[in-house]
Amino acid sequence: MSNPSDSQPSPANEAAPSSAESANTEQAAPAVEPAPAVESAPAVEPAPAVPAEPASATLSQALERWQVSVDAAAIPALEKYCQLLWQHNEVLNLTRHTTYDLFVTRDLVDALELSAQLRPDEDILDIGSGGGVPGIPLAILRPDLRVSLAESVGKKAKALEEVVAELRLPVTVFAERAERLLDDLRFDAGVTRAVGSISKLTQWFRGNWISLGRLLAIKGPKWVEEQAEAQAAGLLKNLQVKVAHQYKVPGQDWESVILKIWPKGNREK
Repeated sequence: MSNPSDSQPSPANEAAPSSAESANTEQAAPAVEPAPAVESAPAVEPAPAVPAEPASATLSQALERWQVSVDAAAIPALEKYCQLLWQHNEVLNLTRHTTYDLFVTRDLVDALELSAQLRPDEDILDIGSGGGVPGIPLAILRPDLRVSLAESVGKKAKALEEVVAELRLPVTVFAERAERLLDDLRFDAGVTRAVGSISKLTQWFRGNWISLGRLLAIKGPKWVEEQAEAQAAGLLKNLQVKVAHQYKVPGQDWESVILKIWPKGNREK
């Protein structure tokens, strides 16, 4: 991280209502009051896969079961991270992935695929870190990276500080919104997963691309709709968007993508 030479001020998921045609009947039904309107729920990523019983008892078993390969030296730290995360999850809503199988198929796979998109020795900001994914697994898998976590919810940020301290990782935790950090700090890349739509992300960082470099966003199957929405709103006219990578999610029948977003006119990194 470094102070930007020319930082700029920081700028500040919905189901379509279904409709059904009423069938004509010989005798008119008595009139009823219309049901009260219900707000649409935000769009969410597909539910986690539920592995067949019995669940893997250790991280090594889950890695073998799902045929996911990691450096053997990283396994103890990854397993300890799971245990620490799940302990904090008993009092804080940090993750839904509370088995080794779900951690491997939904969290670790994302971090591994993202890792391949990062250059050696880069400064990385995990935006809206939540339970620390993908930032903490990245720091374990890629010790050459300088990883920072941005989590605006104070209790969650405190939990993340305790986790990285227990793991003895050189990771900085900021109890702040990521876009505000970019007024004073500079990163080679921001990484994010399940934090906001493409429209929201591009609005959040509209005035801070000089401090961010590029954004790598892990997205599920709805990314095409999100991109079309952002395009229609004129939010991408000064940005370039590229599918940097697409990969199968173990145990699911859909694929995830890593979207790369950076300003037009800048060299792709």
